[in-house]
Amino acid sequence: MHPEISTFCVQSIDVIPKLHAEFVLRNRLGGSTLFLIKKTFILMLAILTTLAVSGCGGNEAPGGAEGTAPNQPEQGAGGSILISGSTALQPLVEQAADVYMSSHAGSTIQVQGGGSGTGLSQVAEGTVQIGNSDIFAEEKEGIDASQLVDHKVAVVGIAAAVNPNVGVDNLTSQQLIDIFTGKITNWKDVGGADVKVTLVNRPKSSGTRATFIQFGLKGQEEAEGVTQDSSGTVRKIINETPGAIGYLAFSYIDGQTVKGISLDGEAPTAENVTNNKYPIWAYEHMYTKGEPTGLTKDFIDFMMTEEIQQGIVSQLGYIPVTSMKVQRDAAGNVK
Repeated sequence: MHPEISTFCVQSIDVIPKLHAEFVLRNRLGGSTLFLIKKTFILMLAILTTLAVSGCGGNEAPGGAEGTAPNQPEQGAGGSILISGSTALQPLVEQAADVYMSSHAGSTIQVQGGGSGTGLSQVAEGTVQIGNSDIFAEEKEGIDASQLVDHKVAVVGIAAAVNPNVGVDNLTSQQLIDIFTGKITNWKDVGGADVKVTLVNRPKSSGTRATFIQFGLKGQEEAEGVTQDSSGTVRKIINETPGAIGYLAFSYIDGQTVKGISLDGEAPTAENVTNNKYPIWAYEHMYTKGEPTGLTKDFIDFMMTEEIQQGIVSQLGYIPVTSMKVQRDAAGNVK
């Protein structure tokens, strides 16, 4: 409490009994004088009592710290957070959220897709608490990465995914580029079935697309094709369309509905990603605007526990960050 307020409170409380004594003394006067004194006394007594109780009752917070608000997190138990962004990361975050909520009654975690660009834009705007992304915020035009905090929670491998009937298991890097840039239009030209190539692309907001173009197509743009946002929808189209090829996170490739293609003889496996033998991979980022607090922080910490990293992460086809034998920065440099 401020020293001046404390002094005022003590003086105010001391005045109350003095006024009462004066009132008793003047009570003997009677008549209108008594009436006026009585009204004045009652009014002053009420004011001083109110000040003594409200202003002097201590400006102490329930937590015991004087002059401070209760120590309440931004989102604590019983709160809710919204997460959006990468559809490649979505299955992992959804399952982790289910596990977290099952042991944290009253906490609600909503997970939406929309693509990495959407996740980065929305977390930067403050409309979601976490923005999931397959790319570094520095790579996304229009995003002030200095305002965001990066939390790498997993690594995702991304493979060229084909309809199982195309008759091809391996492509060279140049063949992959030629297929996606429209130079090769029939699978027979790379030793496969005599069937037309159908490209299934991703929108420009997709982090999976950005990663695939940078590390799979060496920066070259895709030719026109079917464009779909959701990884699940891309898998469905590839499975149902003869000659179709697209690209998906390892977690979406089951070997039955769609098949992952080896690149230059290196299979799209977690082991080959950890040492960069298979080069098309990315960190899975969970971005927050500033340092996270409350439920947001608690959930991100939960994502890094052994229960998740060695459990759900691996089970769903992602790669634990701790398993990587190499590191990659925002410019794509590997060390």
